[in-house]
Amino acid sequence: MQTTARPAALRVFSDACQTMVNPEVRHWKGQGGRVVGYFCSAMPVEMVTAAGLLPFRARAAGSAGTELSDACFGSINCSFPRHALDLALRGEYDFLDGLVLFNSCDHIRRLYDHWIRRLGTPFVRILSLPRKDEPAQVEWFRGELSLLREQMQEHFRVGMTDDRLREAIALHNASRRRQRDLYQRRKGIRPPVTGAEMLAVTVAGTALPPQRYHQLLDGLLMDLDQSGAHSGRRARLMVAGGELDNPEYLEVIESQGGLVVTDALCFGSRLMWRDVDQAIDDPLTALARYYVADRPPCARMYTRYGERLEYIQSMVREFAVDGVVFVRLAFCELWGFEQYSLTADLRRLGIPLLCLDREYSQTNAGQVRTRVQAFLEELGDRHG
Repeated sequence: MQTTARPAALRVFSDACQTMVNPEVRHWKGQGGRVVGYFCSAMPVEMVTAAGLLPFRARAAGSAGTELSDACFGSINCSFPRHALDLALRGEYDFLDGLVLFNSCDHIRRLYDHWIRRLGTPFVRILSLPRKDEPAQVEWFRGELSLLREQMQEHFRVGMTDDRLREAIALHNASRRRQRDLYQRRKGIRPPVTGAEMLAVTVAGTALPPQRYHQLLDGLLMDLDQSGAHSGRRARLMVAGGELDNPEYLEVIESQGGLVVTDALCFGSRLMWRDVDQAIDDPLTALARYYVADRPPCARMYTRYGERLEYIQSMVREFAVDGVVFVRLAFCELWGFEQYSLTADLRRLGIPLLCLDREYSQTNAGQVRTRVQAFLEELGDRHG
């Protein structure tokens, strides 16, 4: 039950999620700032910040269809790159001065091919992202980052010194610590934010100028000390999976009486559950190690499934989770394999699990409500 008016910072974060180009980005561009987009959480945003540019994680907010991109993608391709490319073909991404992609999956790899052929973004690069986390792969990725630094410095005519990289790492780490502080507050019986609100906070962090975002986080933490909390929910839920950047999807889940208290999402806790190691002298090595080996792994890292399972188990314990909701974009092979494994292992561990497939645009809210309602009833029977 919400007891008082919500903090103003939450409105800023929510607005940043609902539109492609939020007011902060428009202001940045209006002041002559440049924006570099990226499509994967493996992007070292610290490099973009160190170059004096705005890192902006590509989404497809506001997309209503894929009529234009259907000429490039088949109907059995993931709907996220289809919606993103459709917006790009309509000119919605023309504000980008650069774009960095990875071979994160076959669908995004194909998105790169169409982007460079059909769009005029001035600076577009694709980097090789390893699938293992051993020292050889970390060193390989460091080489990729070193090449990217050279290319960005030459194209944008900016400096990206080691000192500027260290400053950017410190700034982003400070924001990660504040995000984790928000998560810690959700462990209590009366969390100060809903799951939808928390997702808005983390998604906004990928679309706002880093210094401005840091200031807003500080203000939010102070406001939450005086604001109301949420209670009276039927169950404490955890949401796991890959691409989920729409807080409204969690609002649908929470509308049935559950409260999302934590997650394992690439727009959520996996963005910031650990810091980049500032004790490593070479900042590029620190970034390579963080994005390949140190942060909670993605499903594309096949050999690290055991870590992901333990990550979910630890979240369930620490946040007193009653049940896990696993959300997968249709036709995503990586998270499809993950779903198969988790279904068996969470059943073995006695952790209730609901699996939901979805399209990128929210078209099946009624079905989600029905399935979540049934899941909550099962949890009530289990705990009743």
